Amino acid sequence: MTEHAMRAEKLAAELDSAFRNRADLYRLMLDELAAELGDAKAEEVLVRAIEKRGREVAQVAFASFGPNDARAIGEAFLAVSPDGGRMYPTDVERSDHHIAFKVKRCPLKDAWVEAGVGDDRLATLCRIAGAFDRGLFEATGVRFENVTWTPGHGSGCCHICLTDCDI
Repeated sequence: MTEHAMRAEKLAAELDSAFRNRADLYRLMLDELAAELGDAKAEEVLVRAIEKRGREVAQVAFASFGPNDARAIGEAFLAVSPDGGRMYPTDVERSDHHIAFKVKRCPLKDAWVEAGVGDDRLATLCRIAGAFDRGLFEATGVRFENVTWTPGHGSGCCHICLTDCDI
């Protein structure tokens, strides 16, 4: 293996670890906030903060797009998917006025499962993490639908659909 290939492999592992660390922070923040505020209020607070961060990212990442650029927004999102899309592999469905993707693997969900999080808490954490996507995509004005993982949902993760506002 070349030095370049070894460095790329090391960086990919470090990136995956950083995302897993993010997952651990979400899990621990939820636990601490729930102990202080109760489950519902803890989820509400985290969703609000994470959705706000999604909107902040959208202001930079999607500033040149509008409410009828769903497909272009989705393509831009996929183009910057970490590690060339390997971190969040997706099945993608495209049409002229919409794009939908089913995320087949999520390092956040993987970390929660490995930490022994039960199905109900896992579903809650997926909803919380999905708030980032809601903030990110709703800030553009496109129609956004997201189905986050729940028990019985299968092995994958969230399903996201973006549609032009005028459709």
